[in-house]
Amino acid sequence: MTTPTPAASAAIDEAAIETELSAPSPSTPPKTGGESRSPGRLAWRRFKRDRTGIVSGVVVVLFFVVALAAPLFAKLSGKNPYTTYGQDDPTLLNEFSNPIGAFGGANGDFWLGIEPGLGRDVFTFLIYGMRTSLLIAAAATLLTTLIGVAVGITAGYLGGKTDYLVGRIIDILLAFPSTLFFIAFTPVLLSLFVAPDDKTPTWLITICLIAVLTAFGWATIARLLRGQVVAMREREFVEAARVTGMSSRRIIFKELLPNLWTPILIQATLGLPAFVTAEAGLAFLGVGIQDPTPDWGVMLQRGAAVYQNDISYMLVPGLTMVIFVLAFNLLGDSVRDALDPKSKR
Repeated sequence: MTTPTPAASAAIDEAAIETELSAPSPSTPPKTGGESRSPGRLAWRRFKRDRTGIVSGVVVVLFFVVALAAPLFAKLSGKNPYTTYGQDDPTLLNEFSNPIGAFGGANGDFWLGIEPGLGRDVFTFLIYGMRTSLLIAAAATLLTTLIGVAVGITAGYLGGKTDYLVGRIIDILLAFPSTLFFIAFTPVLLSLFVAPDDKTPTWLITICLIAVLTAFGWATIARLLRGQVVAMREREFVEAARVTGMSSRRIIFKELLPNLWTPILIQATLGLPAFVTAEAGLAFLGVGIQDPTPDWGVMLQRGAAVYQNDISYMLVPGLTMVIFVLAFNLLGDSVRDALDPKSKR
């Protein structure tokens, strides 16, 4: 065997040192493709693979952007929802007070035509009505979620007489025909603040609608969360928290609430479109937002009176509301499947 020369040995030693220095440190494990991810990231990855969820999410965001930027879009169109253009310009309406031209007289000046009778601009009335409906529905959804979460978790965690009392209240509220009580209680609530002969301000109608929708809407989510908490309060992680001396408040916020975000988000995404249709229905029946305040229900109410002569004025808000409700429901289904993949069919 040939003995390596001193120069060759030195070269081998240097190469070994360089290899050792370039090797990864044991304290810094190499990155692999299977690195752990948080539940939120996993849910987001599942959601991104759902094309229906992505499309419906874009549609919902677009609706909210248009509603929030309604004054900007109105400025771009050069119109507003309150001016009676048909009364100011007789050439826009015929002798029967119907718009002249196809699709409600839609043209470069009036993008979606004008309203039969008064001749208000349909486009600006629609986007301002979208703003009104989404504002009321979003506020009612937020309040019902907060109340439902607080009541449901409290009743489920405390149990005993508190759970029994809250359970009976929830059963009574869920037994009520909500639409009938919306119609019955809204005028009663308004009469407490305004005399029958006085005109009710729009802001008061809005607050009353939010209050009535909230009063009859929190029971569903409260009942769901109460059942979830009853199932979790005897589990090992909650018992361990009690043994360590953790307070009830800390147990609720640190142990129970993080495990309830999935049903909370799902109920919120499914509840908002229900409030949109409920608010529009009340306006259509004359106990919600009143004309001339822009609202989807007001447009449907007016369209129902003139649809035989001009179907477009009822078609525009009807299709808009159907698209929004359908997109939000599909978004809610996608969120549910992303957060709880076991429920996916």
